[in-house]
Amino acid sequence: MMLVTWVPRFVPLMLSRDVPLPRWIRRWLSGFPYAALGALIFPGILGAIPDAPLVALGAGLVALVIALKAKSPVIPVLAAIAAAALLDLVL
Repeated sequence: MMLVTWVPRFVPLMLSRDVPLPRWIRRWLSGFPYAALGALIFPGILGAIPDAPLVALGAGLVALVIALKAKSPVIPVLAAIAAAALLDLVL
């Protein structure tokens, strides 16, 4: 059974690895990791605080903005925790 699912995935990969892709396809494919990461993270953000999804969303937005600027992954996490605590007090 493994062979049945492996062959249709592996054969096109091997046949097309020397074929150069157009620039627009490479650019389009470069967005896939970010889309997959967002699809995994976003539901977790909304469900992080079940009673206050706006607090979690606000903390997630703070983390996103800081992650775009920071080089370390620790800084956005700490900022999101602080933002969640502050937003929980305010809201």
